[in-house]
This record gives sequence, structure tokens and C-alpha cells, in this order.
Amino acid sequence: MYGNSPFHDDSAAPQLTPEDRKLLRDELSNVAARTRELLPEEFVVGSEITHGSNGPRATVAVQPPVGAVVSADYTPDGAVDISADECEDIATGLAASAALQVKSAMGDSDTPVAK
Repeated sequence: MYGNSPFHDDSAAPQLTPEDRKLLRDELSNVAARTRELLPEEFVVGSEITHGSNGPRATVAVQPPVGAVVSADYTPDGAVDISADECEDIATGLAASAALQVKSAMGDSDTPVAK
């Protein structure tokens, strides 16, 4: 509500150092690359780092060929590295969710259903 007013104080939100931002960007690239490996090339995978009122937020998203976009958010609390197990969990979860979106959009037919 007070995001654009002088009553809102973003200085209390955690900040990333340039080194942490680079590390987090590299970690997100690993998650996105692993997600791409699990999906056919028709799925578009991307990632971004944004800064909200609660601090930095990392997002990896998948746009299936049909159906809604699915995404996973990661909010670093001090450490910005994502372990290999976390990377695999995030990537497989996103891939499965994206595949489910296609299945839902397709219904019982061989062609997508307009919504």
C-alpha cells in the first residue's frame, strides 16, 4: 500500500552485494538449464532476479506451448547458493507442473482447448 510513498522504508529489506547477485544469477541459470533438459524445446524457460519490499526474489518460470505459465520463487535468506539437490527439486517440480499445464489445456483431445 505504501510502496511508492515516503512512508515506505525499503532500506530495511535485505540487499544483495554484486558478488551475491552474480552467484544467484549463476545458480538460477543452473536451475533453468536443468529444467530445459527435462522438457521438449517447445517449452520456454527463463529466470530473473527482482527486488521487492521484502528484499531480493529469484524466479524461474516455464511457458508451456499451451496452458498457463508456471514458476518457482526463491527468496535468499543470507546464503544465495542453491544446492544440487535443491536445483534438481526445483527443476523437476517446474517441469512436472509445466507438463501438467499442457495436459490440462489439451483435455482429452489431441489439440489444445481455447480458454
